[in-house]
Formats: sequence, C-alpha cells, structure tokens
Amino acid sequence: MAQSFRQALNSGKFVVTSEIGPPKGTNIEKMCHHIDILKDRVDAINVTDHQSSVMRFPSIGGCLYIKEQGGEPILQMTCRDRNQLALQAELLLAYVRGIRNVLCLTGDSIVVGDHKQAADVFELDSVQLLRAIRQLESGKDLAGNELDGAIELCAGAIVTPEAQPIEPQLIKFEKKVEAGAEFIQTQAIYDLDNFSKFMGFARQFPVKVLAGIVLLVSARMAKYMTENIPGIFVPQDLIDELATAPKGEALNKGIEIAGRMIVALKRDSICDGVHIMAIGREEVVPHILSAAGLSTEAMAQNEQSGSA
Repeated sequence: MAQSFRQALNSGKFVVTSEIGPPKGTNIEKMCHHIDILKDRVDAINVTDHQSSVMRFPSIGGCLYIKEQGGEPILQMTCRDRNQLALQAELLLAYVRGIRNVLCLTGDSIVVGDHKQAADVFELDSVQLLRAIRQLESGKDLAGNELDGAIELCAGAIVTPEAQPIEPQLIKFEKKVEAGAEFIQTQAIYDLDNFSKFMGFARQFPVKVLAGIVLLVSARMAKYMTENIPGIFVPQDLIDELATAPKGEALNKGIEIAGRMIVALKRDSICDGVHIMAIGREEVVPHILSAAGLSTEAMAQNEQSGSA
C-alpha cells in the first residue's frame, strides 16, 4: 500500500503534490488521463473546487476517481458555495469513501466567475472550516450534537507569500495553523529570496509548507500575472528569459524554470516540498519533475512503503 499523504508529510522527505482541474461537463476523459499520469508520480493530487468561481465537475467526484485508481486525493473545499450543513455533510461523505485529505479554502467571490447570478454563501471561512473539521473529529457536529462515527482528516490551507503588504497573510497563516492546519500549499512563488524570508517566519510553527509552482508558458502570461493577479510577482529576469526563448520553445523554457526552482527549494531545504500547478497542461507535470530530478522519487517512496 502506498504512503498516505500525512505519512509523506511526516516522513522528512521532500513532498510533491500537483492538481487537476475538472471539466465543465460530464466528459471526464481528459481529467482521468491527467490523474492516470500523475497518481504514481506525486504524493497526492488536489482536485480544484469550482476554481475562480467557474462551475465545473465537483472536486469530490475527481477525488473518488483518484482513490479508485490507487492514487492519493486532496479534496479542495471552498466555503463560498456551501453553508455549514453542506460542508459537514460532504466531509462525512469524503471520509466514508476513503478520502483522508482536505484543503480548506474561503473561495473567490462569485462575481469573478461565470454564474454572477448565483449567491455567495461564505457562512464559514477557511479558518472556521479547519476548526469545524477538528470538531467533527472530536465526535460532535457544529451544533454540538453527538456523531454516530467521527472523521479523521489531514487538513490544510493556503497562504500567499508574495502578497503586499505581507502582514495580513502572516496573521492568517498563524490563525490557520492554530485552527489545525497540518500543511500549507502556497500560491505561486517566483522570488526565492523573498520566499525564504517568509519561510523564516513560517518555521516557527508546526506545519509543513509546500511552495506553489505555477508553470509559466510565455512571457506574456508572466507579465499578465504580475500586473493583474494580486499576490503574484514574476521577477523581470524570468520574464526576459521567457521572452528570449526561440519560437515554439517558451513552454519548454517554462518547464526548465519550474524544474530549476524546485531544485533550489529542495537543495537549500527552504521548505518541505512543492505543489505544482500546470493549469490545463497537467500532462507536462512529469516533464517538470524530470527537470527537477524528481521523476521517480515519489514512486520509489511508495514502493518502499508498500514492501515495508
């Protein structure tokens, strides 16, 4: 049997997670293909939950497929779309179906998505959802009622190390850890010196931090993210490196950059692992792992665990 995600986090190894985006519809062929090529190459796979407030196939559906195929899923759960009854019920369902990991998210506002007529819920936020998980683990629901069977989940959250000002993120980070977060997957980081400073703060707390690596596919993409997405800053030297790539080679250059960053993070023990986000190009994640020298590491760890 492969290592659980919690075991991987506590093993001392450099942990690698990735994520897949479910389809907008019932054709899950591409999603299943991405799961199949990743499930034996990373320690766990996130399934996004109506990312950017765009309606898609549900996270729990993708997680169930990962589980059925022998992979390790991380359920993403946003508070935007569910009240506390629905959040608790879905956690119970996830647990009885063998899903043991959850990433708690407050969620983007409805207005940025494709269903602007829908109602924001936000009855809880990510910190309150973490607390709810720990209460369910104690055998009681949020109303204080006894459960006939509790849950046990490895729960995590996110942080944005590139945010300016950074102080609100540091406060949220501390609150999330106090609420029970065992792991943190960060939003995209590109400035390793700045991220190292953030990790100087994060190391005070008993939580594993996985640096978010978002694949850059063009100089235009890198520049757009820097100018339009709060909390993301791509240094000019990386933008220039992408811009000078030969025609048709920008994607390969992005893979090289991602691999190089992962090598530096692992070599210098800056954080506990990485969370790779290829955003629609999940099929190239194995190439990123190869560029980072990690192509067989997760598989070897799983094989060793299975023979122990």
